[in-house]
Amino acid sequence: MLRQPAVAGRFYPNDPRELEERVRSFVVGAAEDGRSNARKEDKRSVLACMVPHAGYVFSGAVAGAVYARLDFPERVIVLGPRHRPRGADLAINIEGAWQTPMGRLEIDSELARGLVTEDSLLQNDDVAHRIEHSLEVQLPFLQICAPQSRFVPIAVGTLDFAVLAELGHAIARAIAKVKKPVLLVCSSDMNHYERDEITRAKDHLAIEQLLALNPRGLYEVVRRENITMCGCGPAITTLTAALDLGSTRGELVRYATSGDVLGDRDDVVGYAGMIFR
Repeated sequence: MLRQPAVAGRFYPNDPRELEERVRSFVVGAAEDGRSNARKEDKRSVLACMVPHAGYVFSGAVAGAVYARLDFPERVIVLGPRHRPRGADLAINIEGAWQTPMGRLEIDSELARGLVTEDSLLQNDDVAHRIEHSLEVQLPFLQICAPQSRFVPIAVGTLDFAVLAELGHAIARAIAKVKKPVLLVCSSDMNHYERDEITRAKDHLAIEQLLALNPRGLYEVVRRENITMCGCGPAITTLTAALDLGSTRGELVRYATSGDVLGDRDDVVGYAGMIFR
């Protein structure tokens, strides 16, 4: 199975050279501005991260700030929301590769099969991934920052807390069994299409729970405050897995809204970049 790019030329450049230059500018720029400096040992302690998935013009700098903080292992699991209703609620690809303008990124079939063994709700499903952008936009960053890596894509289309938490536990069990470092990448944007000050206030409430490593608290505050965080499900799963793997703290690397780019503060989307140690 070779999954073709669905949003190249729209969310990010379709030209390979332009795409590589754009991604490098986000990562190198973040490292050089002083906000993403980290000692090598600090980078190795990162178990998981959360990055946005909007068009690069809006969220690329936030994502780049996070990726600049990471020392990538050879294995990466990328979890993102399934924005459209088609496909399995927990959709994984267990073999093949995904194509971007810069080439192929191979799926880690061994790790993927281990995940399916640990959680029977995971389905090997191409439909959920076919036009989904939340995972795809992360791949050029992986190709630049971790060209040696293989990955496992998981699209999440449910907000059932018990299902999300069990997936997190299953991911942690699978990682423990391979006995090699695995990075969890959670893809999520924050609140959508409200005034900038409202979005920032709502996002702050969600970020508080993320920093506290509180999956249930995140679930509850998103529902109670009507925070339209599209990757809430993947974030709950990622926090659960990170806690099982020994995570003790979260860190907000960078936050922005689309208003910071467009100047229009009336109708914005929030973007948070975070790491979990």
